Amino acid sequence: MYNILSRIDSPEAVKALNADELNLLAVDIRQFLIENVSKTGGHLASNLGAVELTIALHYVFDSPEDKLIWDVGHQAYVHKILTGRKDCFGTLRQWEGMSGFLKRKESIHDCFEAGHSSTSISAAVGMALARDLNRRQYEVVPIIGDGALTGGMALEALNYLGHCQSNVKVILNDNEMSISENVGGISQALSRLRATEAYNKLKDETKSTLARIPNIGESMIDVIGRLKDSFKYFVVDGGLFFEEIGLTYFGPINGHNITELIKNLEMVKQIKGPVVLHVLTQKGKGYSFSEQNPNKYHGVGKFDPKVDLPVKRKNDYATVFGETLTALAKTRGDIVAVSAAMIDGTGLCSFKSAYPDRIFDVGIAEQHAVTMSAGLACQGMKPFVAIYSTFLQRAYDQIFHDVCLQNYPVVFCIDRAGLVGNDGETHHGVFDIAYLSHLPNMRIFAPKDQGELEAMLAYAAEDLDGPISIRYPRGTAEKMPPTHSPTFTPERMLKGRKTIVVSTGKMTGIALEAIEKCETGKIGLIHVPRIKPLHEAELLTELSQASRIVTIEDHAVIGGFGDQINRLIMNHPAAFKQMPEVYNLGYRDQFVTQGDVDTLMDEMGLSSEKICKFLREVQNG
Repeated sequence: MYNILSRIDSPEAVKALNADELNLLAVDIRQFLIENVSKTGGHLASNLGAVELTIALHYVFDSPEDKLIWDVGHQAYVHKILTGRKDCFGTLRQWEGMSGFLKRKESIHDCFEAGHSSTSISAAVGMALARDLNRRQYEVVPIIGDGALTGGMALEALNYLGHCQSNVKVILNDNEMSISENVGGISQALSRLRATEAYNKLKDETKSTLARIPNIGESMIDVIGRLKDSFKYFVVDGGLFFEEIGLTYFGPINGHNITELIKNLEMVKQIKGPVVLHVLTQKGKGYSFSEQNPNKYHGVGKFDPKVDLPVKRKNDYATVFGETLTALAKTRGDIVAVSAAMIDGTGLCSFKSAYPDRIFDVGIAEQHAVTMSAGLACQGMKPFVAIYSTFLQRAYDQIFHDVCLQNYPVVFCIDRAGLVGNDGETHHGVFDIAYLSHLPNMRIFAPKDQGELEAMLAYAAEDLDGPISIRYPRGTAEKMPPTHSPTFTPERMLKGRKTIVVSTGKMTGIALEAIEKCETGKIGLIHVPRIKPLHEAELLTELSQASRIVTIEDHAVIGGFGDQINRLIMNHPAAFKQMPEVYNLGYRDQFVTQGDVDTLMDEMGLSSEKICKFLREVQNG
């Protein structure tokens, strides 16, 4: 079926192809991607846009000796195909299958792992410096999207690369889109760029010619050097940014023309020192549905490739959050929403439609999002910062210094808390309680269902005293009896007194199901909606008669909700007739791999079946 692709099992096989075969390979790979991703789900649009670029990179450079460093990695499926893993695509993002991101354990061609953006240039600089110290000669090539340049880390790395002048070839894959629409001055500057090969050729030829003129040549070069700024402004336009920080800039070039790509990559390969090659690509290229709506096809589940993905009415927690916040904003003019390139993913489309002047998408810049929100709060606004749990940890220092230390009323809406499934280790949100709970002034909430999330958001909108975090999971918003209290005190859900389960967030529903499966009628259940600060007096009263206490959370055990309960019990021994046995259920001290959430929960001992089995063992001693 795949005439050319069937012959490709390594980068060496790519190098053996002629120009026509390389173009046919691109056609094969696109068809292969559509066929396979439709069966497993995964990142589609970004990979369709990077087909010719990836082929050209492997044609010109010699991986694994040369280091190809993919920013994030969700555009590296083609790299996986060309490095001998096409037969693994049936297991893509599945339990014990092939990762959707780069994994060093999968292949020697995956030299650096990343699940978050804007890291590739920093890693590349480090590898290049190590290469230079070891007197090696290999190439270091980071491939970074234009959206990732909104991340401060990428700009810090470019700045240092211009300073150290190490030999790094930065490939800027400019598709005018990250996950949501790119924003900011850098994106606007890139859209204005024109081809600068003429300028670079003219500059080099002029310098070479002048240097051969006896006596006056060097002095003329010096004069021209002092005039170069105005010359670049005239010739280069937006490419000036890279040139001024010390990087040689080429482009933009057509990222879907393999011949042009190979020619330019060969050219930059000959240049010593830091280079930026600006490549223009189309996200979703070659698949009409994805070309028309690349955002919808960024990350997909299983689908029929012959039919456009339907627009489904969701009843997930992100949608509940967005619609609730939009409703609250009708009566609260001080409410604003802040996103880091994830307006759609965090459910804020309805808010953007209703209040376009009160929503701020800062791009992939979580640190800036948090400190900017502190500034908004400082001047009387009520910012709701919607960021996935795994991305919020990038802004830990800003949460500490700029929000908690100054006690500003910023509301952190922590989407995708807990396991998120097939994206794996880098995307599971299982550390946020740990990195937030030790910060003074921070309050942490975890709703058990839709109604409680709505109530928590309303509470946060009215409360003006310091920061609040509300963590909620990915997936369908559960609906349970509306029994929460106005102050979110612990809720007794089952009556048992000797063996008591204490749960929070989505695990309350799973714990309730597990206890019902045990069919003993003797196990109690307490739901704790406010994790920090705990309602200590109420909890101690509920737990005082217990002989066995089991905490359950959708979070790492170390530093999590269970640790809060452990500390409460240890600090108040007088509240108990006899100190109870305490067990903490959560995620063990390991990174949780990819797989569907139900499979992962069962593997981690947190399915209702596994919890039921554990509770029976506890009751039986």
